[in-house]
Amino acid sequence: MKSLLICALAAVAVPAFALADDDNASCTKEPQSAWMKPDAAASKLQQAGYTDIRDVKVAGTCYEIYAFTAKHERAEVYMNPVTAEIVKAEVED
Repeated sequence: MKSLLICALAAVAVPAFALADDDNASCTKEPQSAWMKPDAAASKLQQAGYTDIRDVKVAGTCYEIYAFTAKHERAEVYMNPVTAEIVKAEVED
């Protein structure tokens, strides 16, 4: 009976975790040893037109970077830490 309950709970929990993962950007499958340094990522973001870069942190398989756009809007940018591709950018007015 306990194993049946555990299996039922696992069947419900696994899709919930998968959905939670969909909300976050997926950036790379490379190990962190292959990632550029946070300072290099900030520099790449600055070259892409963002200013006043506040924080670079790891979020799953991405760098999550807080900065401002050229229009002085707050931005939360998800960047591929290997290629510097901007995967997702959320801008506040």
